[in-house]
Amino acid sequence: MANTGLQLLGFALACLGWIGFIVCIAIPQWKMSSFSGDAIITAQITYEGLWMSCVMQSTGQMQCKTFDSLLKLDSTMQATRALMICGILIGFFGMCIGAAGMKCLTILQDDEVKKAKVAVVGGALFIVAGLCVLIATAWYGNKIAQDFYNVFAPSNSKYEFGPALFIGWAGAALAVIGGALLCCSCPRRETSYPPGRGYNKSAPPAGKDYV
Repeated sequence: MANTGLQLLGFALACLGWIGFIVCIAIPQWKMSSFSGDAIITAQITYEGLWMSCVMQSTGQMQCKTFDSLLKLDSTMQATRALMICGILIGFFGMCIGAAGMKCLTILQDDEVKKAKVAVVGGALFIVAGLCVLIATAWYGNKIAQDFYNVFAPSNSKYEFGPALFIGWAGAALAVIGGALLCCSCPRRETSYPPGRGYNKSAPPAGKDYV
């Protein structure tokens, strides 16, 4: 079985990645306005996230507006929202279950094999959560790249990757790595051998009597 230090490292990395999920979904900087065109306007920067769009002025003042209707959003935005929420929920359950399987806690301490299996389940949930967030951020980033390289799109309406995508990628990587370390707690299968047959030495050997 894995030692306690490896479990603590994996759990800490996974929890740090889960916190990154929350930061990623909360901030509006998923994509930001690009200045790649000829007519560059630096007086304001436009940010857009999963829940709102914001405009930052050159003076540092930011004004944000939430999206009015869910039905007006495209399929990429709706799928990204769903995957991010699923990743956060699965990561929360993984954190609760993984904590119960930690060797440093007294929960399920009477059965070490069951405790190790619980830690493996928590690690697997962290891996699934990290994959959900990774798919969501990669899908959203691919949409930004497609719109950026679209020759028919105006230069002043193109966007680039925002800080939220990088936070999401880093959080997904930490969750997957931490979950993999927790999965190292999987108990080894011990080969059981049947007990050897004993011989009764006190019994006299069977033989025939001759007269």
